[in-house]
Amino acid sequence: MPMFSHIDSANRPTMVDVGNKTVTKRTATAETRVRFPADVAHALRARGFSTAKGPVFQTAIIAGVMAAKRTHELIPFCHPLGIENCKIHIDMDGDDALIHCTVSVRHKTGVEMEALTGASIAALTVYDMCKALSHDIAIVQTKLVEKRGGKSDIG
Repeated sequence: MPMFSHIDSANRPTMVDVGNKTVTKRTATAETRVRFPADVAHALRARGFSTAKGPVFQTAIIAGVMAAKRTHELIPFCHPLGIENCKIHIDMDGDDALIHCTVSVRHKTGVEMEALTGASIAALTVYDMCKALSHDIAIVQTKLVEKRGGKSDIG
């Protein structure tokens, strides 16, 4: 049975020691889906995805990148990383906004949590900027879609 990486032999929480790991290029991509009611999606398209608070997707991209860089301040045991690249893309998929966050770094540990955090905060920013139009907006899924460069690749 696999062991949890952040629990020591005495079942105490602990940070993973990456001291003996090899530095490699690590990348991860996460995706979050924001589901808009049809009338809200229509209104956003008609307004060029801008609300009284400003340009929705551009603001969400900035917020997501800022969050990815600060993941270690938000999630216990995440290593502080000098992220080398963070790209967030937001596209409409029907009435849904599909947010992709890809993070990369050359380091001894991966950037899955940074990618998930960036996508999540971008989605929360979209919600915040659009909630005046409806509280029926839903953040319906956040998931890791790819990671490369560590012990095991996904996607």
